[in-house]
Amino acid sequence: MKKSRSLLQSFNYAIDGLIYVLRTQRNMRIHFVAAAIVLGLALLFRLPAWAFVALIFASSLVIVTELINTAIEATIDLVTTTYDPIAQIAKDVAAGAVLLASINALLVAYFVFFSRLNPISLSLLQKVRQSPVHLTVISIMLVLIMVVAAKAWIGGGSFLRGGWPSGHSALAGSLFTAIAFISKSPLVATLGLALALLVFHSRIGAGIHSALEIISGGLLGILVTIFIFQLFL
Repeated sequence: MKKSRSLLQSFNYAIDGLIYVLRTQRNMRIHFVAAAIVLGLALLFRLPAWAFVALIFASSLVIVTELINTAIEATIDLVTTTYDPIAQIAKDVAAGAVLLASINALLVAYFVFFSRLNPISLSLLQKVRQSPVHLTVISIMLVLIMVVAAKAWIGGGSFLRGGWPSGHSALAGSLFTAIAFISKSPLVATLGLALALLVFHSRIGAGIHSALEIISGGLLGILVTIFIFQLFL
């Protein structure tokens, strides 16, 4: 009997943990709502069992990683009241796990629901894929991934401050190039270039990046965006 009470108590503690996270963490509430919407759509489209399993697993993975992230943050806040770089790394890594789980869930949902789109939706999706806005978003995402990968490989600075290449310069170069392709106007392209140059100058003036880091970042953003627009537009 004592063992049964202990198991029941453990179950109650687990439920209390879920309730606490739902009450205090906005991201967890978003995850629960998103999971409910996705599973509701799965019922509406009458998806097969394998699709339900994939969606439930992906949604659960996001929720579990968010729970672990919250537990890690609470533990760190308990044991330290001052800034500690090791504690910051632990928080960042836990948040990175949530981010990867969320991206995984989006990819699973995309592949599960893609086959259920009707021909009109497929035609619309094809037009969206070839639209300048879509290509701009894809270019920016690729630039972001490359900048993060480069800084992880080199091991210097963060995305927003310091290190090779300059993230701000890469984004400015990418946006300038997208503006030039979309507008097809020399005047608008020149204005976009002027704004990009202001970003480059601000990073040097603030002493955050060297000229090499800024030039390489700007070239990265420009070349990636040119490649995407030339390939798909």
